[in-house]
Amino acid sequence: MHKTHLSSPTVKLLALALLLLSCSTGKMKQSPSGLQYSILKKGNGPKAKTGQEILLFETTSYRTGQVLYSNENTTTPVKVLIGGNQATKAVDEALLGMQEGEIKQIIAPPYLVKRKEYPSNVHPDSALVIKMILHKIL
Repeated sequence: MHKTHLSSPTVKLLALALLLLSCSTGKMKQSPSGLQYSILKKGNGPKAKTGQEILLFETTSYRTGQVLYSNENTTTPVKVLIGGNQATKAVDEALLGMQEGEIKQIIAPPYLVKRKEYPSNVHPDSALVIKMILHKIL
């Protein structure tokens, strides 16, 4: 069986093409802050507000698809206080208005994912793609 190996530039080009396609089909919207987002699955119930704690599953990656962090396939969601400086500005903004069970994908520009310290696998000047699943509003 012949295996095809894609070079890194080819993978990057494919990822960019998919990103542009999703933007051009109207699935991605952009907030005034520059955060791009798409609701992949609608949720139910009340909408999340500033000051509420929520349980969140997420997968964070570069635009190339390289996963940096994920708890999505675990049984351990992360607890986040919306607006409590526990998450990046991008995540706080994206959580507002989400409902339990909602799945949202965001593309966060570098200025919305700035932190005091970065994990060793995250470059401070990179845009990040984050898939968020609001598990529960506490």
